[in-house]
Formats: sequence, structure tokens, C-alpha cells
Amino acid sequence: MTTILILVGTESGNAQMVADALKPVLDAAGHAVDVTDKAATTADLMAHDVLLVICATHGSGDIPTNILPLAETLGRERPDLSGHRYGVIALGDMTYQDTFCGGGKKVDRVLELCGARRLGDRLEVDASSQPLPDEEALGWVEGWKVLV
Repeated sequence: MTTILILVGTESGNAQMVADALKPVLDAAGHAVDVTDKAATTADLMAHDVLLVICATHGSGDIPTNILPLAETLGRERPDLSGHRYGVIALGDMTYQDTFCGGGKKVDRVLELCGARRLGDRLEVDASSQPLPDEEALGWVEGWKVLV
């Protein structure tokens, strides 16, 4: 059994909707899954083997304010997360091509800089063509959960 922490970065609730849809799928696969939108320190990550970041984008490609402190701490302190694996589901809107999925891409980069190893490809969900991001994420997680 793997312990998975789903980190939710949300402004409007779409990322939380995706997390709520994926948790039962990962639970049913035999994993112990926690969901939070309040992780702010490296210690919040250490009790889990795998991280699944579901991150919206707002403003000019920005990380949502609820997980910005965590991303900033990781970027500044660069803790050793080489024992961690992770996945990223980035939510964005292709109407804003220059900043599309910017929040998720930034969190992905900071985890990589800390030595964590990404499992599979990052899922980038385009709100302009997929108004229900949980549907696309449910398909993606089927392949991702076997990598865990």
C-alpha cells in the first residue's frame, strides 16, 4: 500500500472537484489517500510516499494562493524530496496561451528541483475545450495509478 497525498491548488473549486473524483479511484486501488488544500511546509509532505498535485492556474499563470506558501518554501529551501514520487494535473485555459497551465507547471518544476521524481506525463486540462476537468482526469489516473 502506498500513501498518497493529493495537494489541491484551487481558486474556484475545479481542482478540488478533480481531487474529490480521484480519491475514491486511488482508494479502490489499495492506496491510503489524503487530500489537502492547506499543505504549507515540507513536513506536510513527508508522511506520504507519493504526491499528486492538482493545480489550477490564475492571474498571469500563477499558483493558487492556498498552496503558494508551500511552493515558495520548496523553491527557497530546496528540501531533499528525492525519496518522493509525484504526479501533476494542471488546469488552465488555452485562451491564455502564454500562461496555459502555469500554476501546475511551476509546482512541477519546484518538485523536480527538490529531487522528486515525476511518474508519467503531466496532464494539462484545457478549460476552453473541457469544461469538466474531472472527466479527463479520471481517464488519466487509470494509467497513472499503475505507475505508483
